[in-house]
Amino acid sequence: MGSDTKRDQASQDTAVTVSKPTISKILAQTVKTGIIKSNLIPMVAGLTLALYTYELNPFDKIIDIICAIIGSALIIAAAGAFNNLYDRDIDALMQRTKKRPTVTGDIKIGYVWLIGIGSTILGLLALYIATPLAALLGFTGLFFYVFPYTIWTKRYTVYNTEVGSISGAMPPLIGWAAIHPNILHPAVLGLFVITLIWQMPHFYAIAIRKQDDYRAANVPMLPVAKGMKRTYITTNIYLILLIASCLLLGTLSYGLMLVALLLSIVWLAMNIYGYHKKEPKKWANLLFVYSLLHMTVLFSTVIIYSIVGLFLKLH
Repeated sequence: MGSDTKRDQASQDTAVTVSKPTISKILAQTVKTGIIKSNLIPMVAGLTLALYTYELNPFDKIIDIICAIIGSALIIAAAGAFNNLYDRDIDALMQRTKKRPTVTGDIKIGYVWLIGIGSTILGLLALYIATPLAALLGFTGLFFYVFPYTIWTKRYTVYNTEVGSISGAMPPLIGWAAIHPNILHPAVLGLFVITLIWQMPHFYAIAIRKQDDYRAANVPMLPVAKGMKRTYITTNIYLILLIASCLLLGTLSYGLMLVALLLSIVWLAMNIYGYHKKEPKKWANLLFVYSLLHMTVLFSTVIIYSIVGLFLKLH
């Protein structure tokens, strides 16, 4: 009887040990490494497009390139840490976020503050080494994510997505600014506007998929606060604006413009089809997966086009 009890206790202890997250996993969830990776793609797209546009040898800009990548990653990490700090009360109410380390207590709040502040300082320093403009844009993105989005609008208005999209659209500008100061060039403005508008239909799809979570936390995402029809109409409006914004890329490359146009037109068609033919969550899943495909294909195309084009120009 005693040995059975000991074996049961040992099994429970082993289960607890196995289920306890590793330090690397805790840190990854605290700074949201998935978001860091996804945001570095448009940053690199802006960076490589600037190199191509101004025919600059990347080896002459190697320090700026390295600092732009490290600085951007650290600033995005800081944004994730601060967001986790502020939102831990509502994160505890949602299925998809209730296991974050800031909710479960797997990481001390003081450590999260250190990560956030330390990442901010080091990230801005790295971006400043690249160019002061890149650092200014990095700070702007972080500020908008923490204050206007997380603290001031996320819990109070359906327009929180629009506010948050400003910070989400900064990476291509940061990448370009790390190489060249002219961030008013139509090509990089095209990347900025595309990234800005892309976020609304992307996050509306997430909000439809996770309606129960947002409703439980009383977060007024558009589908929760205004319903499916309003979300469908608004998504169509943004997708039409997305299609129009693709024309800005034509000032540099008709090829890039056509790729962006095709991807965006297909998205609009899928939204119309999905709304009328599919159950809401299936419609949302379709749009969510396609939004990731849209962004990955478009910015990967920009990166490949820029690298290949630059190589041909320099040789």
